[in-house]
Amino acid sequence: MLMKKWLISLLFVMTILAGCGTATIEEEQTDPTAADSTTEETMSQESKTPSEKPEQAETPDDEHFATATVSRVVDGDTVHIELDGQGETVRLLLVDTPETKHPNLPVQPFGPEASEFAVEKLAGKEIQIEFDGPERDKYDRLLGYIWVDGENFNQLLLEEGLARYAYVYDPPYIHQDEMKQAEQRAREAEIGIWSIDGYVTDDGFHHEGVEDAPQENQEAHTPDEDVYYANCTEAREAGVTPLHEGDPGYGSHMDGDGDGVACE
Repeated sequence: MLMKKWLISLLFVMTILAGCGTATIEEEQTDPTAADSTTEETMSQESKTPSEKPEQAETPDDEHFATATVSRVVDGDTVHIELDGQGETVRLLLVDTPETKHPNLPVQPFGPEASEFAVEKLAGKEIQIEFDGPERDKYDRLLGYIWVDGENFNQLLLEEGLARYAYVYDPPYIHQDEMKQAEQRAREAEIGIWSIDGYVTDDGFHHEGVEDAPQENQEAHTPDEDVYYANCTEAREAGVTPLHEGDPGYGSHMDGDGDGVACE
């Protein structure tokens, strides 16, 4: 009888222990499921969140720019170009260089230097023309700033003392402040046109007040020498061939057959 009670008690204890173990196992099995559910929910929410796109760099507004090639330098502030397969003349905006080819004026001081500087910087180069206001003048020439190798050539003329800031017809202009500052620096340094007292006026250049200098410049610089090419290779690189007699840059040393056309 005692043995029977002991067995019943043992069975009862084992039953309780077995129940506790099952509950523990069920709890352990339930936790990973809940975790997986949480993970799936998180992943689902992340997949629904739109991915952030990297900000695109702002592209410069090139609506007022045109790419061209300089075919010939006329003088310091005027060049011929090839634009979209057509020949055009460009008058540089807001600058005035001394005359070298005016029919009623002598060659003015620093005019040849301005022309030579333009040849050095622009001849045969690919450039960008920036328009600012009316695109053409009354002579149907394009008006604009010329950018070459990342620099504003109009401003370079002012910085070198080879031009004055002029022809302000339709202000304000995009680059007027920096160009005025460039002229002021050249004036203070008394370089180029600013090295001659009284030479630069509001109306242009007072060449009569410079004794002998215009005559010296005329003797030293004939029209053909305003733009000079040592040989046909240089002329071809500048994109100006063939050169006809009377054209800037024409020279008899490049006209082998003497027919008036060089570098044919």
